[in-house]
Order: sequence, then structure tokens, then C-alpha cells
Amino acid sequence: MFMEPTFRWYGPEDPVPLKFIPQTGATGVVTSLHYIPYGVLWTQAAIMERKKIIEDAGMTWTVVESLPVHEDIKTRSGSYKRYLDIYKQSIRHLGQCGVPVITYNFMPVLDWVRTDLRHELPDGSRVLYFNQVEFAVFELFILRRKGAEKDYSAETIAKAEALYRQMDEQQRFVLRRAIIDNFPGFKGVTLEDVQAMLAKYEHFTAEHLRENLAEFLNEVVPVAEEWGCRMVIHPDDPPRSILGLPRIFCNQEDIKSLLSISSSPANGICFCAGSFSAREDNNVVEMFKSCADRVGFLHLRSTQVENGDFYEAPHLEGRVDMYELVKAVCEEQMRRKAEGRADWRIPFRPDHGADIMDDLLKAPNPNPGYNGLGRMRGLSAIRGLELGIMRSLYPEVKYDI
Repeated sequence: MFMEPTFRWYGPEDPVPLKFIPQTGATGVVTSLHYIPYGVLWTQAAIMERKKIIEDAGMTWTVVESLPVHEDIKTRSGSYKRYLDIYKQSIRHLGQCGVPVITYNFMPVLDWVRTDLRHELPDGSRVLYFNQVEFAVFELFILRRKGAEKDYSAETIAKAEALYRQMDEQQRFVLRRAIIDNFPGFKGVTLEDVQAMLAKYEHFTAEHLRENLAEFLNEVVPVAEEWGCRMVIHPDDPPRSILGLPRIFCNQEDIKSLLSISSSPANGICFCAGSFSAREDNNVVEMFKSCADRVGFLHLRSTQVENGDFYEAPHLEGRVDMYELVKAVCEEQMRRKAEGRADWRIPFRPDHGADIMDDLLKAPNPNPGYNGLGRMRGLSAIRGLELGIMRSLYPEVKYDI
């Protein structure tokens, strides 16, 4: 194998048992200590406890996803200096425990956002879905965000109001929960919590957030480099402003800006093809090529996009030209290998998968998009694609599948 196949696992409470993951073809595990609240120290004991569980199952803890960044750090307010110190100490502990790749994001208030966590496709499978009118329903009539109407056309507002009036209380509850209450480690968030967090970003611009990201990286990247770790930022998802908030890692210019903050190899990218693909003016393959040297982790997935709405496509379909992307990844790994780089193999995971087959008969997974069979299908498709590319481009290279 060249790309290192991994599978995300949410810990001992995950409905997909760790002992099943080797059956998917994955050799590494991507996980986090979701039970630790944001801003609380990750101790060596807690890290080693999780690492031992994974290694006892015959796998390696390849990537941390994620080590969350506290909101005070993003706004540089409140107790941000204390939270920065805690974050740096958590990095040291991860380095000491031999967990080298640390994923984070700098999305204000909410992480990735969808309006429907179980959108049914014509074949009966269910996927994550983002619908702009449904999100307008949430912003305008459920959250009632001040000034939200300025972000929508009169036509969208009218559609949202009509949809809101058609929805019963249970449907409104499901929509609200899908948007604000589906993140491990961030459960139980209320509308009042979101409103309070939004208040901290009043008059906040994209430039403010970029400055704060630069300050954060100037603090943490030297620590990561010292301890043999690599910080990799996940793109904004969706890659556009939501809730009136700036989002600053969405496109080619944002990649260029991020890499200019620090030339250290510890300042890297989690290249999520699916997140970038949800923006129709993004050329995902060219974006990867522009930053390939700094990619420390890959999310290989794709989206089907129509007029701003999007849903998770099968891994070899949708907007992402997965053949060209995996080909570019193979070429980058061969280049790194020729240079003798220790990090020449790039870990990847298939990321969000559809609910298919027997998983449709089970209770809904508390981690939407992370049932076993849909991701295994994606992992198998990508590994097969990689094998074909490697055999055709580099027939002289021994390739163990």
C-alpha cells in the first residue's frame, strides 16, 4: 500500500466496533478524545489509554481528529491565553505519546453543517445533505438571528417562510438538532448557547479571524515541530459564510494565505476534497497540486452540488475527479519517497459514507455519516483506484494491497 488507509472511530461508544475496522482494509485509526470538553488538557495517561486500546486491536492511532480549538482562542478574548497554554501542552503530550498528525479547524461557533442527516436518495441509501432553504428556515425562524434576512434573497425568504409554516414541531426540532447538536464533544448545545457564541463575533470580519488564526499558529506550530507533530487544518464545511460569520479556509487563496503564515512543515493541511468540492468555483485537483507538499492528511470524498445545495456523492462520483486527485496523490508520494522523507505515505480516510444495506436496518448512528458499510465501500473503491493507478504509472514499484 502507498496511501495509508484509515478509518475514523469515535471511541468505545462507537456503534462500529474497533475489532471490525481491520476487516475494512484500514490499518490506521483516526480518533479523538471526544469525552474531554473543549479547552481541557489532554493528559498523557488519557492519550496512552486510547492508544493502547487501538494497538491491542492490531492497529495504529495515525491521526488525531480533532484537537478542538476553544472559541476564546478564535476570538482572542476571555481566557484565550490560558486555553493556548493548555492546547500547547496537549500537543506536547501527543508528541510524547507518538501520535504525529493533529487535525483542527478554525470554523467559528459551529463545525461542519448539514440540514438533513439522513437524506434519502433514489436507491434507498441515506446521506448527509445541505439545503439552503432549510438552513434559511433555521436562521430566520428558529434561531431568529439578528440581521439574517440581509443574507438571503426575497425569493429564498419567501420559500423558507412557507416551508417553516408547513413544518410541525417535531420537524423543526429535527432540523435544529441536525444543525447545532450533532458533534461529539459538543452535544447538548441549545439555541441560547449559539446566540451567546454569535454575540462574541459581532462586528467580526474575515480579516480579524485570519489575524487570530495567524496568532494561533505562531504559538502552536513551533511546539508541534519540536515534538515531531504536524498541525493540519480542515477546510470550512460548507466553504462559505454561514450564520453571518466569516469562514477563512474555503478556496485557493485561503490555502495560499494559510501556508504563508509559517513555512514550517508542521503547518500543514488536512485536504478534504469533499469540503472543497461543495464550492462550485473550486478546482479540487488543482488545489491539491498547489499545496501537495504540505498535505499531512486526506479526506477523500465528493459531493453532488446544485445551485448551492449539496449532498454526499458516492466516493468516485460527484464533483471531484477522484481519478485525477488520487493520481496526483500517488505522484506526490513518489516524489516524497525519492527524497527520503519519513512522511512520504499520506494517511487518508474515505470520510462520510452513505447509510446502505444492513446499516439502514439499525438504530440511527449517533455519529451521522459514520456507519460502517458505506465508508467501507468508499475505502474499497479508493484503494482499488490507487492500485490501478500505481500499476499503470509505476509498474516497477512493488505494491502490496
